[in-house]
Formats: sequence, C-alpha cells, structure tokens
Amino acid sequence: MSDSKFGFSSFAEQWNGRLAMLGFVIGLGTELLTGQGILSQVGLG
Repeated sequence: MSDSKFGFSSFAEQWNGRLAMLGFVIGLGTELLTGQGILSQVGLG
C-alpha cells in the first residue's frame, strides 16, 4: 500500500481511529457532566 495521504491508506485509517476514539471520550465526558444523553443534548431525544 502506498503512503499517500488520501483514500484508504494506513495514515488515514490511523487518524480516523484516533479521532473516533477522541469523539467517543468527549461524548462520554459531556454525558457524565450534564447528566443528559448525547441525543438529548443535540435535541433528538
């Protein structure tokens, strides 16, 4: 696999995984701090 920074490359997949983990932790943290679920925070629940 090439080392391009676009498309399905190991570089893109690593950053995708890191940002997904960061988003999950931030969502969990805001849920613990506010006492509301993520859907109710954005007005869907």
